Amino acid sequence: MLELYHAEPVANSMKSLLCLKEKGLEFVSHYVDLLRFEQHQPAFVKINANGQVPVLMADGKPLSQIVAICDFLDRSYPAAGLLPVEPWARAQALSQLTWMNNSVHPTFTHVFRAEQFAESDAAKAEVKKVAAAKFRRLLERIQGLVADKPAFWHGARPSPHDAYAFTLLRWGGYVAIDPASLPAYRAYVERVMAAPPVAAALERERIKLDTYKLS
Repeated sequence: MLELYHAEPVANSMKSLLCLKEKGLEFVSHYVDLLRFEQHQPAFVKINANGQVPVLMADGKPLSQIVAICDFLDRSYPAAGLLPVEPWARAQALSQLTWMNNSVHPTFTHVFRAEQFAESDAAKAEVKKVAAAKFRRLLERIQGLVADKPAFWHGARPSPHDAYAFTLLRWGGYVAIDPASLPAYRAYVERVMAAPPVAAALERERIKLDTYKLS
């Protein structure tokens, strides 16, 4: 039995949600309200001492960290085709997913949670400014990775990489990065969004790409 503890899909747990829901894997969903700090409540900390989502419970055993979750699901349900099969291609896929998770994602955290990295208002503003500029450069790097892809990150089927790429571009709008300024990236993400399983997930969760107008 699979259980997924997750927050709203714009959080990192979106990758796990797409991995599970759109590959036809049955699971029980548990929503964790980050705005109410439920991730720091004793009941959840018992599941994940880091106080983070997503957490996958597999037969009552907790597994955290998105890369580990996707790796476990891929190995446990190979027919879902979450990652490439060939060893080198699979290793490269995990390397790219890890990079998005431990480099690109934390850069945005410096914008969204500047108070964790500085105390004074001036220092927090500087952290946000530097991080936003770096985040833009990292999105440009992702654009280079996807510019020549005719469909999805790994070919004909959506993968966790596609969900992560969508999420990161969407976040860019919150730091005044217009997705239209990254045309190849945006075109790729729009293809991802149009894929029936992804479109169904986005419609179900009422998620749109363009947050730029809200920034």
